[in-house]
Amino acid sequence: MEPLVIVFAFFAGLLFRRIGYPPLLGYLLAGFLGYGLELGSGEQLKVIADIGITLLLFTIGLKLNPKDLSPRYVWGSAILHMVVAVPLTAAVILIVGLMYEPLSFDSPFAAWTLAFALSFSSTVLAIKLFEDRGESNSHYASIAIGVLIVQDVMAVLYLVLSSGHLPSPWALLLFALPLARPLIARLLQVVGHGELLVLSGVMFALAAAQLFEIVDLKGGLGALVCGCLLRSADKAKSKEIYDCLSNLKNLLLVGFFVAIGYNGIPSMQMVGVAVVLSMLIVLRPIIYFALLTFFGLRARTGWLSGLSLFSYSEFGLIVAAIAVEKGVFNADWITTLALAMSLSFFLATPINNKAHLLYRRYQSRLRAFENPVHLPEEQFSSLGDATTVVLGMGRIGTAAYDILRESGRDRIVALEENYDRTQRLCTQGYNCVHGDASDRDFWESTDLASREMILVSLSNHREELIVVELAREFGCVSALFVATRFQDHKEHIEALGCNAFYLYDDVGRDFGQYSLAIKRAESS
Repeated sequence: MEPLVIVFAFFAGLLFRRIGYPPLLGYLLAGFLGYGLELGSGEQLKVIADIGITLLLFTIGLKLNPKDLSPRYVWGSAILHMVVAVPLTAAVILIVGLMYEPLSFDSPFAAWTLAFALSFSSTVLAIKLFEDRGESNSHYASIAIGVLIVQDVMAVLYLVLSSGHLPSPWALLLFALPLARPLIARLLQVVGHGELLVLSGVMFALAAAQLFEIVDLKGGLGALVCGCLLRSADKAKSKEIYDCLSNLKNLLLVGFFVAIGYNGIPSMQMVGVAVVLSMLIVLRPIIYFALLTFFGLRARTGWLSGLSLFSYSEFGLIVAAIAVEKGVFNADWITTLALAMSLSFFLATPINNKAHLLYRRYQSRLRAFENPVHLPEEQFSSLGDATTVVLGMGRIGTAAYDILRESGRDRIVALEENYDRTQRLCTQGYNCVHGDASDRDFWESTDLASREMILVSLSNHREELIVVELAREFGCVSALFVATRFQDHKEHIEALGCNAFYLYDDVGRDFGQYSLAIKRAESS
């Protein structure tokens, strides 16, 4: 990348973040500027972009639980959304082609292909949204990611079919990959930690992509499968690799978004078409909401999942680029789609930033569309007569639960947003129920605000603030004890009237007390 383009990307990304939008919009702008000023080339950026996408799919695989794809509301919603959205989008695209000659088509098949590419939702935006909120393990996030994976698989199938040839017969040998899990697990233990672990993640991702391409399959599919394989081999190590690769992946994805801008500066007519397409996307969360509630999910789950799938997909651009190479439609559509995707991000971001607030404001209307019968994972469990509630059962929450139980408190209940983890904790002897701490419906239905102590141990400050806001609404701020990861977060929480616990200072004191207790025991 040209150094000046990196400077553009940095300051444009910083500007967009300051005004509440994802920095990736700034990276797109930097690409248009770089192209307009003839700095560098899209071909140089393509290498970086390809590696970024490969690592993205690899890290998705590291976090993917195959069981997340099995519910019918995941694959059913993904397929039925395409059934509804593709014909509607194709009709609009055909009208555009009739009105503007450079975007016209030689055959209706081209419009259907383009509509198929536009039916995908952005994996990059959704993952960033979940990470920023600290809700990557939430039920609604697992549903949205499942839908995205189904879309990615369908896109890969298209790419395989559009290649004009079937996968090599040697591809059948890939079914033997699960046999390598013991070897992978052993290798990961030998690798240990540090930069070698980061390098191992990059190696696995790129090697798997290359292996799949050798047998005429999409490399991204290989990275995704490899991530799933590592997760099944060693969950602890796969999580550590995921954490190590997150920043590297995000850095390389900057190249992907900058590269989009190098497809060319859009004309005014292209801008008009992109605006029409971005308006059409407003229907997307409505369709997903209708489908997910039809399958028995609560209105809140359908609302948050649908909004996270709001925007057009970068994967759709890949499908469209392949179609252009095959001569299916004009290359001007790539620039138009890139602009439409950018505009969809502009629409999706502010709405998603206020998703929880908007749900609370319109929840009575939205809940009117719920299926009367909820699925088991969507039903609220009673908190019983518990006087102490631990919100979030990660390492900190679990340790807090243990120490409270050891101190003699017997009326304790824990809340965990991951359904499968909730089941595991129950089998381990914890009194744990499934639910989302930021869910107002849960607070209202379980009378959470009446408890004597509420310990908050969540992974993200924004989610902690949502919990504090709910506590203020229900009048139980003084009962809240919040574990924070940064000193400024502690000060912020205390300014809102809650009790805050700064993990690293207080863990250091606990470590010192533990060491002294051991020495005293040895002396006696």
